[in-house]
Amino acid sequence: MRTLIAYATKHGTTEKCARMLQESIGGEIDLVDLDKDSTVSPDSYDTVIIGGSVYAGSIRKEVTAFCRKHLETLKTKNTGLFICGLGEGEEAEKELKASFPAELLESAKAKAAFGGELIFGNLNFMERVIMKKMAKTDKDISKLNEEVIQDFSEKMTKV
Repeated sequence: MRTLIAYATKHGTTEKCARMLQESIGGEIDLVDLDKDSTVSPDSYDTVIIGGSVYAGSIRKEVTAFCRKHLETLKTKNTGLFICGLGEGEEAEKELKASFPAELLESAKAKAAFGGELIFGNLNFMERVIMKKMAKTDKDISKLNEEVIQDFSEKMTKV
């Protein structure tokens, strides 16, 4: 069984989550950063996991383009969808639903919001200024939920 984990990240948290999934799922997995390779196709994979970071309520445009381009194929695959962001609870649920086409969400085997990180050292000057005001802190924040990532992984590997 071949698996594709396709993701787009701005500051590395989504890549970190994709690597955690890769390790947890095991087997033959191709990890593809859609920011660097937009030509990847899901055609030759049995399982396709798609993830992206959410900023200001929107997922990375590379994820949206990948889903739109391959929607019909993705609906026939063992598909998983995830987002990374600091939103929690209902806000994270709303962001997840807004990030992917409804028909893809409906056919997905697993979908989840993994949480997110705010690492000030990874931000440019303007991002630091904005995030200090929005987050009301200048300290790094990590809200990654490893239990949710593990649960997602288990759902994706169940037959």
